Amino acid sequence: MSETIVVPGEPSPALVNAAHLVYALHALSLVIGITTAATIVGAFVFGVPSIIAVVINYLKKEDARGTFLESHFRWQIRTFWFSLLWCIIAVILFITILGIPLALILLFAAGIWAIYRIARGWLALRDRKAMYTSGRLRI
Repeated sequence: MSETIVVPGEPSPALVNAAHLVYALHALSLVIGITTAATIVGAFVFGVPSIIAVVINYLKKEDARGTFLESHFRWQIRTFWFSLLWCIIAVILFITILGIPLALILLFAAGIWAIYRIARGWLALRDRKAMYTSGRLRI
């Protein structure tokens, strides 16, 4: 039997797979939003795949501490919570008749932003790059 040797600062293959799974679940929610009557960001925030992904994020983020995956788990969690914030703001705007056009624009922009964040993060993960370098966000 072969043993997996984990080098300090290097994530285990299982943890890398978990990060890929989380990006895949988020991407699935985005595809559901694109292909159904739901908004992209609405499906992203309220879709079952994304909710499962966020739970996995919180369960695995401590295991990722000290590795490049730590930034990916933080990136994914922040993407989810900021998307929820944009949805809440859009709902508040939607309540007023004058705010409806602005709410629709906000929902569309938040959907594009979520697509960008998931694609950018997943590509960086594929290249084994952190989303943050020296404490700063990679833009």
